Amino acid sequence: MNDRTFPGARRWLPLICMSLLVGTATPGWAQLRRPVEGASVAPRIPGDRSLSTELQISGAPRTTDYIVAVVNQEPITHTEVDKRVQRVIESAPANARLPAADELRRQVLDALIDEKVQLSHARNLGMGVAEAELDTAIENIAAQNQMTMTELQERMRSDGLDFERYRSSLREQILIQRVREREVTPRIQISEEEVNRFLASDPAAQTESALNLAHVLIKVPEQASPQEVQKLQAKAEDIQRKASAGVSFSQLVKQFSDDRSTHDSGGAFGLREVSALPEVFVKAVATIKVGEVAPLVRSRAGFHIIKLVERENAAQASYTQQRARHILLRSAPGQNTRELIDKMQVIRRQIMEGQASFAQQARQHSEDGSGAKGGELGWSSPGQFVPEFEKAVLALQPGQISEPVVSRYGVHLIQLLERREVQLSDAQRREAARSVLRERRFESAYEEWANELRAAAYVEMRDAP
Repeated sequence: MNDRTFPGARRWLPLICMSLLVGTATPGWAQLRRPVEGASVAPRIPGDRSLSTELQISGAPRTTDYIVAVVNQEPITHTEVDKRVQRVIESAPANARLPAADELRRQVLDALIDEKVQLSHARNLGMGVAEAELDTAIENIAAQNQMTMTELQERMRSDGLDFERYRSSLREQILIQRVREREVTPRIQISEEEVNRFLASDPAAQTESALNLAHVLIKVPEQASPQEVQKLQAKAEDIQRKASAGVSFSQLVKQFSDDRSTHDSGGAFGLREVSALPEVFVKAVATIKVGEVAPLVRSRAGFHIIKLVERENAAQASYTQQRARHILLRSAPGQNTRELIDKMQVIRRQIMEGQASFAQQARQHSEDGSGAKGGELGWSSPGQFVPEFEKAVLALQPGQISEPVVSRYGVHLIQLLERREVQLSDAQRREAARSVLRERRFESAYEEWANELRAAAYVEMRDAP
């Protein structure tokens, strides 16, 4: 199947096929350009992505299950492929065109084979994931789903999911992410002369902008009557008014958006080049400022309430900085994260009700060095903080206070104070150019590495019984 018959899959199918990933933060100026998600069927290393909070990862095996492929003595079962296909379907963007069932299944199986090959390679290198780290990752997932560990395990049992298989799947996905980071990045070398040529002549260095947009999608069914469309439009207009008035955008996303794929990011797509975004979205935010909400937008999928989270313009060589403050309650090994969230909710309520200021609460409760300064973190650039923290900051408007945010360090309460546009220094501009060139080459470097591993692996395809 070629790109013309199924262009949408090449953007999101590979990432859905790797939905449990740990992202790594890199220096802000190195992330002024992020790759468009996916350019092949094979899974790709994502940019900034925190651990997925999806719980439906792997259930109990079926009694009628059978092996469809063997990779280096590791089996891939019919049930594994079924579950991955279902996750792709459930996580697909609202306006995506899925391939035929047989083709989708073939692509998913192909991605699973690549994963097995790469897992085998990681283990041969002696790589692993510590038990304590895995415990912390699962505790954070439970907390982000507003559950205790006991509640998480009970929820999984009621859904027919096996906790130990969940744990094993999570370990494998973390390991795959790490081996890709270790093996692919060193293959990409960018010379100073290439940077010079890019800055001097490449159109992307002169004119192309990158935007981070967040949206609430109110889906309109294809066969909706005029009366139904009018009702949905009225609903979208009401949400747009609330967003423009300063109601938490991330809360509006969780409450109303039909785009499930962006629920965990406050509706945000992440920083993308203008050419990779729908033209109607780009036009909608052309005249608004960072942090503002655009007029209502209609697309084939439905109505969109769009917020401009971040704008970067290569011609102006600028990027968005945030100034925030926070309160941190650190988590200790074995501590119930839910208890910290409950304590932070009390602190937040006292601030919102005017019983104490944010700065006072930070000085009294924060277990971070910034507590003595009222929680002040100063100005930060993209990628400076862990993904969970950064997503929460980007979802806020100046003056707003987040709900409790769980990260590897503990539980945060965050207030965004202000945003500003900052000019890049020459050194930062060169590093940004190097990042663009590196991202452009990443796909070919990944494909080369993945193909080499697969060629050296034992892969046996088996027919259904």
